[in-house]
Amino acid sequence: MFDRNSMERYSLETAKVARCLLEFLAMDMGVDPESLLEVFRGQPQNMRVNYYPPCRQTGKVLGLSPHCDATSLTLLLHVNDVQGLQIRKDGKWLTIEALDGAFVVNVGDMLEVKY
Repeated sequence: MFDRNSMERYSLETAKVARCLLEFLAMDMGVDPESLLEVFRGQPQNMRVNYYPPCRQTGKVLGLSPHCDATSLTLLLHVNDVQGLQIRKDGKWLTIEALDGAFVVNVGDMLEVKY
């Protein structure tokens, strides 16, 4: 089980990953990395833990409703074999195959609208 210290350490490390990703995104967009980081400096970081146990009747499972991420970046860590993450592309829902031990990174509305 998680304790407060391990959650705080995890939160600090994911913040470092997000900062690094924002720097790379800025460079790729031709924007000064510091100016992009300044936009998000001091903004709250949220963490949510969802657990979806395996279910043989996948048609009867309810998870999160379809939504847009309003944030700048979302880092998703998939830790079991339960599939469910999908993205909507060209009007179709596509299942995302998570890589073991890797984050799935979503660019949220805040970053998409700003730049």
